[in-house]
Amino acid sequence: MNNQGIQSYFQFKNVNWSSMQQATWETVWMTAISMIIVIFVGITLGLILFETSDKKGIGYKAINWLVSFLVNVFRSIPFIILIVLLLPFTQNLVGTIIGPKAAIPSLVISAAPFYARMVEADFREIDAGVIEAVKSMGGTSWDVIWKVLLPESMPALIAGGTVTAISLISYTAMAGAIGSGGLGYLAYLDGFQSNNNTVTLVATVIILLIVLIIQFVGDLLVKHVDKRAL
Repeated sequence: MNNQGIQSYFQFKNVNWSSMQQATWETVWMTAISMIIVIFVGITLGLILFETSDKKGIGYKAINWLVSFLVNVFRSIPFIILIVLLLPFTQNLVGTIIGPKAAIPSLVISAAPFYARMVEADFREIDAGVIEAVKSMGGTSWDVIWKVLLPESMPALIAGGTVTAISLISYTAMAGAIGSGGLGYLAYLDGFQSNNNTVTLVATVIILLIVLIIQFVGDLLVKHVDKRAL
């Protein structure tokens, strides 16, 4: 295809740049809000899984089994199916099933279990001798969490968070198919359904740029907090 053919295929004058800007903001907003909640929920679930995995007692084992079961279930359900299954829950929680706000519950419930498993694995990579040393000096479980687990695993937690944030970008694009807003919705409605290939192309490029920025910032943060890189 020559340059003239490309220009006729992609007509950038057909792009509503105001709508594209709004859709970009919606995608960034959905990803940012979801990721903040995912970090909190994921670290909490990861801590529960880690702390209860080797503890004796039926109570600890029951908690570990229940949390592990829920994490495995919600991590296994494809996002496009999960968001449909959660429509009644979303309606009751946020009062609507369309728009960026309506996508938040599904995004969090889908990504938090994924991140929780990475958090649990990161904690298991920490030298058990360091944890035992803190306990032998009278440190409490909270001391272990705040002085050992979180600081020592911070580079891995940030790296895992970066991967999760990029996954959330793809989830927001899929959520656009059922009216959540964002670049995915714009590419589907104004691009695919309207047979406007230019809108789809521009939306895809912007999503790619957002992913590259997230990866770049994540890599910088990992290098900044990684003691081995100093």
